Amino acid sequence: MTSGRSAYDKILNYIAKAKEEGGEVLIGGTGNDSKGYFIQPTIIQTKDPKSITMREEIFGPVVTVFVYDDESFDETLDLIDSTTEYALTGSIFAGDRKVLIQATNRLRNAAGNVYYNEKCTGAVVGQQPFGGGRASGTNDKAGSISIFYRFVNARSIKENFVGLEDFAYPSNLV
Repeated sequence: MTSGRSAYDKILNYIAKAKEEGGEVLIGGTGNDSKGYFIQPTIIQTKDPKSITMREEIFGPVVTVFVYDDESFDETLDLIDSTTEYALTGSIFAGDRKVLIQATNRLRNAAGNVYYNEKCTGAVVGQQPFGGGRASGTNDKAGSISIFYRFVNARSIKENFVGLEDFAYPSNLV
């Protein structure tokens, strides 16, 4: 089995399982393997925030949508943070900057890359850092200086060129 065939079958299997769990395919959901392995861009709407396509990391054109009540925003943030072991990339869409910051702070470990009011696909190595957390990787940011920190042990050195005449700590100044 080739890797293209394997990925194709795996993605279509996720779509089938999502439908079995009650997910509604709003667009796409099919593939064509007559020449290569093409899967239509697929949008699935689920009423179950812990459905398979909400929990798994799918490397294919599949997006699952869960609509939450405005009054359940805090609970929804908890769901996002606890539903999956993966944490590659996330997008937060909001017109209120306070909401963006609130979601960012609550979801600190839920995504290695976070986008505000922007699609979360298409990171280009060398143009923007990219890397995930949790089971999605070590959060190294490929394409940026931060990936080098994985291979080095940073050390700070402070040197004083003025003789020590006296010392005081903030607690001594009271």
